[in-house]
Amino acid sequence: MQFFAPAKINLSLRIVRRREDGFHEIATLMSPIAIRDTLEIDRSSSGGIAFTCSDTTLPADGTNLVVRAARGFFEATHIAPHVRIFLKKETPHGAGLGGGSSDAATTLLALDEIFQTHLPLGKLTRIAAEIGSDIPFFLVRSAAWCRGRGEIVEPCTLPQSLPLLMMKPSFGVPTPWAYQRWRDSLEIPGANYAPQTLGGITLVNDLERPVFEKFIQLAEMKRWLLAQPETAAALMSGSGSTMFAVLRDQSVGPALEERAREQFGPHTWLAQSRTL
Repeated sequence: MQFFAPAKINLSLRIVRRREDGFHEIATLMSPIAIRDTLEIDRSSSGGIAFTCSDTTLPADGTNLVVRAARGFFEATHIAPHVRIFLKKETPHGAGLGGGSSDAATTLLALDEIFQTHLPLGKLTRIAAEIGSDIPFFLVRSAAWCRGRGEIVEPCTLPQSLPLLMMKPSFGVPTPWAYQRWRDSLEIPGANYAPQTLGGITLVNDLERPVFEKFIQLAEMKRWLLAQPETAAALMSGSGSTMFAVLRDQSVGPALEERAREQFGPHTWLAQSRTL
């Protein structure tokens, strides 16, 4: 059976404080987007969890979030594992788009359907939260405010679907590093960190400060996007390294993408998308 795992963007990301357990208290508005991975999951006649991935640079062992999610499901339901999973990656990793977290959440939802366990959302959320902070968000399949360390999810509805241009350089940004640098980081001259208001949504990302301080190219990408006539707002998603522009109209996407490719070179990942 085939299942789809949508990526996400953070339209707002505020860090409230560093918690005693080492995590950070956050308040973030996230939305799934049309970019997605594909999972093919079926029962197998042999026991265990057989996992393969189209991206051979990703681990295929027990450290992969898909495998961890499958193990969590079978442990929680006391079902002997006998499943085959193939992951086709489209969402870049190290991008702040939640690809791995979405793959894990989709695995939980898929196994619940395949094995007809009908687990309540609360049960799935507890399994997901033990694996990663972003994973519970992807269980609700809608925009949501996420609080705590990200595991407290309040679904909401965006006023409209937002057309997007996504842009990622060849490098990624480690999420733990970005959070660790948040408290002591400084703003760099010329970068735009100010909140942007669009259709009743305030777009802001507190992690831009530490990330831009080290990766100046991302600050330049944001500055360039904001200067383009097609752009209504621009922001970094999560801890980066993806920057996204909210477009004034979906039809202007191809022209902006072409100029972005000329500006930042062939090694920059570019994709048009929209919020779901």
